[in-house]
Amino acid sequence: MKLVLFDCDGTLVDSAGLIHAVMADTFADFGKPRPDISETKAIIGLTLDIAIARMLGKTHVDDEAQAMTERYREIYHPLRERSEMTVPLFDGIAPLIDALSKRDDVLIGAVTGKGRRGLTHILQTHGLADHFIVSRTADDCPSKPHPAMVMECCHETGMVPADTVVIGDAIYDMQMAKAAGAKAIGVAWGYASVDDLWKAGADAVVNHPREIQAYVPADILE
Repeated sequence: MKLVLFDCDGTLVDSAGLIHAVMADTFADFGKPRPDISETKAIIGLTLDIAIARMLGKTHVDDEAQAMTERYREIYHPLRERSEMTVPLFDGIAPLIDALSKRDDVLIGAVTGKGRRGLTHILQTHGLADHFIVSRTADDCPSKPHPAMVMECCHETGMVPADTVVIGDAIYDMQMAKAAGAKAIGVAWGYASVDDLWKAGADAVVNHPREIQAYVPADILE
């Protein structure tokens, strides 16, 4: 049996456009220069308050970072509902999830820096909710790269990290997986560079979702 844990933003869905639009408006509302999209992409995967603090050049979440976090949340959901702010699945993700969900030896889960509400919306919008039997979000655990998300998913499903595969696009996903003792598979279609994924400890980096099944080998029945 294998537990396959997917990151969300940059791995399942291409959400950088929406996240950046909200982040830019948040910074502007506080009288700060709008960040470049490369700055936004660099923090995707972290818990929101830590991400904003890092973009501000702070080493911890202070009152300003917390206030900006609350403003981001106020802006996010109304902006998400605008028709032009789509958050599509990456090409090949739907067939991959469908194929994995049909296997008796695979359990599928999500580990994400998004909040619970955001993850639920993504999975329901794309018809994936029934395939994900376990998940941990920013509302449940410390920010990546802390291993808690992986460890708690393992505990809930009765799996061990050695039989767990974490799939993500950020260095924080790779670091989290290795800290938990799980396999780390980086995806080249996300927001971190392939070189950075390798440096962060990736066991492999794939260029298309169809390649992921090679790293989730079927159990051999005795």
